[in-house]
Parts: sequence; C-alpha cells; structure tokens
Amino acid sequence: MKAVAFTHSLPITADDALIDIDILEPTPRRFDILVEVRAVSVNPVDTKIRRRNEPLGEPKILGFDAAGVVRSVGANVTNFGIGDEVYYAGSIERPGSNAEFQLVDERIAARKPKTLSFAETAALPLTTLTAWEMLFDRFAIPRDRTRNDTLLIIGGAGGVGSMAIQLARRLTGLTVVATASRPESSAWCTALGAHHVINHHRDLAAQLATCGVAAPAYIFCTNHLEQHWRALCHVLAPEGRIGVIESTAQIDLSEVFNKSASIHTEYMFSRSLHQTQNMVEQHNILQMVSRLIDQGVLRTTMTSTLRPINAANLRRAHAAIETGTTLGKIVLEGF
Repeated sequence: MKAVAFTHSLPITADDALIDIDILEPTPRRFDILVEVRAVSVNPVDTKIRRRNEPLGEPKILGFDAAGVVRSVGANVTNFGIGDEVYYAGSIERPGSNAEFQLVDERIAARKPKTLSFAETAALPLTTLTAWEMLFDRFAIPRDRTRNDTLLIIGGAGGVGSMAIQLARRLTGLTVVATASRPESSAWCTALGAHHVINHHRDLAAQLATCGVAAPAYIFCTNHLEQHWRALCHVLAPEGRIGVIESTAQIDLSEVFNKSASIHTEYMFSRSLHQTQNMVEQHNILQMVSRLIDQGVLRTTMTSTLRPINAANLRRAHAAIETGTTLGKIVLEGF
C-alpha cells in the first residue's frame, strides 16, 4: 500500500523531508479496525515529531487525524462492521494516518458525521478531542447554560481554538473571549461564535475591561504559553483555572500562586497511550460530536484541501503549519 514517511529529521524545505513509500497492508487484531483512509488533516504535532524525533533511516509514518471506511475488523471488535464510515485521531505509538490503510483501536474511533464529506470530517478529531477534554474533563465546565463565567482562549483561530470556541459557545453559558492578531483570524473567531475577539499582542487586561467582561475564570492557552504567561496570570480571576497543551513550557507558578489558581494539562493521547479504563470515552465524545454536527450545532474547521495524499502535498501542508499563521485545518484527500 502507499504511504508517506520520513526517515530523518530534516527541514521541510528538503525534498526528502517526507517521502512516498510502499509497505505491506497491516492485519487487524483484537480491538483493531482496518480503515481505508480517505482523508487526513495535519496538526502542529505532526511537524514537531518530524523535526524532533530522528528515526535514523527507518521509515516513520506520521499523521493522526483521519476519516475513512472500515475494511476489516479484529476478533474483539463490537462497535463497527465492514463498510462503516469512521473518523478518529489515532495513537502516538502506532503507524500514522498518512497511509492507504491504517489500524486503529475501535475504542478511540467513531462513526463520521453523515452531513460531512470525508475531507470535512478529517479536520475534526484531534482538535475536537483536545478542546472537549480540556473544557469538560479538565476544567469540568457544566455542559448547560447555568454558569455565566468568562472563558479566554489564547490562539482562537488555530485548530484547537477553533473547536474550543464552538464547544464553549454552543454547549455552555460562558462568555467566550478569543484572541487573534490579524483581521482574517479575528473574523474567523467571530464567525465561529466568540462573543469578543482581542489581540494577544496587546494589553489583555485593558482589552477585557473594554469588552466589559468579568475576569476570566478559565483561560485556555493553545500556543506560546511562555510568551503570554505573565499576562494570563494577571487577568485570571481568583481561584481560576488555566489550561495548557504545551509540555515543554517553562512557567513560574509564583506569578499566580496568590490566586489559588489551578493548572490543567491536556494531552489527547493519554487515554490510548496508557490504555486507561475510560479509553472508550474518546469514542463516546466523537459520537456526540457527530450528532452535534448533523444537528447543525457544530461545524467543520477545514479551511483548505490538497489532493492527493502524497509526500509533495504533505510537505506543502507541513510548511504552512510551520508558519504559525494558518486558520482552522489543512486537509488532504485521496491516494
């Protein structure tokens, strides 16, 4: 089968930063479903792994987000059958989605939304799970309209921010404030449902005061945590919560200690990596998201599409992601 891999950690400008390869089709076992991949999307984690994880010449297939069709199943599979259309974000420990066929545990996959194409669906899983788990599992925000606090999302126009805006606006009573620094990214955040959009390169406290909103009880920083840390600590409400998804950031807790704040980390791969007892929650979340999309509550965050799925187009997508200026998600479809 066709696949795209990297064999050495190289700048994306190198012709062999990502290469086309042919490998054997895998065989499902136990809880595995074998998916014929129809579309994938690219996340910042893909570019980070390519830059930082040297495979020493052994082909490593990247990619997490995917949408496709089940072609065979393992002996213990109960949720899916051959021909089912599914989507998922995969596992950090298994070969990635940039391949014609991929094995994925059924407990982290779900049926794709009926109203979306494979490409539109592939934009969703990783960022949706990250945003959902932060808001509803880590922050424990009630999924109703009873809590009238402020949520500040740093980096609202990126993949995770784009889903966090929608989930918070559509499923909670929070006042949603997103940050963006360009006219197009600001317009994107507004279109997704943010009540207010402010600039993270300017004084956050002054801008929040101008908006007339309460000090944020929740702050979700989706990028550049070290750059924004002091400002976030300054505007956070007493006993507030800060959510982070960067594992390498160096932060000084003394900046926020006197507010009795809590810091929440989110790593979307934790459940599959550690085979947690509640691993199936990712299946459940994606199933709920499919229903919400088909009901018109949520929307895809796909903003551009490349065809086909090959090394040349994945190099283009990685290069775009590495600029740090993309809106929503870049999707590739078809081998």
